[in-house]
Amino acid sequence: MDLLDNLEVKDLGNLEMLARQVVEGFIIGLHKSPFHGFSVEFAEHRLYNQGESTRNIDWKVYARTDKLFTKRFEEETNLRCQIVMDASSSMYFPDEADVKTGGAYINKARFSALAAAALMNLLQKQRDAFGITLFDESVRLHTQCKSSTTHYRLMLTHLHQFINNPTGNKNTAAAKALHEVAESIHRRSLVVIFSDMFEQMEDNDHLFAALQHLKHNKHEVILFHVTDKSKELDFEFENRPYLFIDMESGERLRLQPKQVKQHYVEQVDNFMQQLKFKCLQYKIDFIEADISRGFRTVLQSYLVKRSKMG
Repeated sequence: MDLLDNLEVKDLGNLEMLARQVVEGFIIGLHKSPFHGFSVEFAEHRLYNQGESTRNIDWKVYARTDKLFTKRFEEETNLRCQIVMDASSSMYFPDEADVKTGGAYINKARFSALAAAALMNLLQKQRDAFGITLFDESVRLHTQCKSSTTHYRLMLTHLHQFINNPTGNKNTAAAKALHEVAESIHRRSLVVIFSDMFEQMEDNDHLFAALQHLKHNKHEVILFHVTDKSKELDFEFENRPYLFIDMESGERLRLQPKQVKQHYVEQVDNFMQQLKFKCLQYKIDFIEADISRGFRTVLQSYLVKRSKMG
C-alpha cells in the first residue's frame, strides 16, 4: 500500500510508524522527481557556506562528491518550524458514521495529523526544530520548537489526542489564533498551517490581516487548505433529500443538493479566489490539500520551501 497516494488508512494507532512509511516512500520516489539529489537522510552534514570557518568541513565527503559539507552537531538546527493545526469541529468531516469504507477511514483531522507527523519525521531527519499549535475558538496548545526524539514523541501524543477526541460545536477562529502565533514566535520560522479555513466567510478581512501579520514578522508561511474537495468545494451529492448538519454550529437543514448547488459553489469559489489572491499578495504558499489525494503534495511543497530557505 502506498500511503502517499492511497488513503486506505485503517488505523492511526501507530502514528509514528505510518509517518515513517509515508516519508520512506516519499524519499524512495525522490529520484524520479525534480528533487533528484536533495539529501533528506544527510542529517549529520550541511552544505558549506562561503566565509564560514573551515574547521568542520568533512574532507572525506568532499573527496567523494567534490562538494563542501560541514559536520553538524546534535544541538545545531537550521530551521524552526511551527505546525499550526485547525482543531475546530469542521475538521472532523466527514463523520465516520457517514463513510462506508469497510474499515478504511480518513477525515480532515486524521489527514492533517498524519501529514504533520510525516513533516515532523522529515524535520527530525534534518535536525530541524519543530513545535505544534492547535486551535479552534482559541489556541488550545502551543509548544516551543525543539528537535529531540523525546519532543517528537510528545508531539505525536498531542496529535493522537487531537485525532481521538473530536470536539462538537467548536467554531474556527483562525484569525485570532494566527495573530497569537505571530506574536509568540520570536525567531524567524517556517509556519505550516493545516486548516479548512471555514471561518465566517463574510469576515475575511480579519483572516487576511492575520496572515499578513505572520509575514510582517518575517516568517515563511505555507497554508495547506485541507478539504474533502468533492463534497465541500464541488458539492457533489446525489440529488436526493439530505439532512445537512453544520458541525460547528449544530444547525440542521434538510434539502436536495440541486436546490442550492449553484449558489453554494459560486460562494465557495468566490471565497477561494479571494484567499488565493491574498496569499499571492502576501507571498504565502497556498496549497490545496484534498484528503482524497494523498500526502505527496504536502511533502513536495514543504521540500520546495525548505530548499529555498537554505
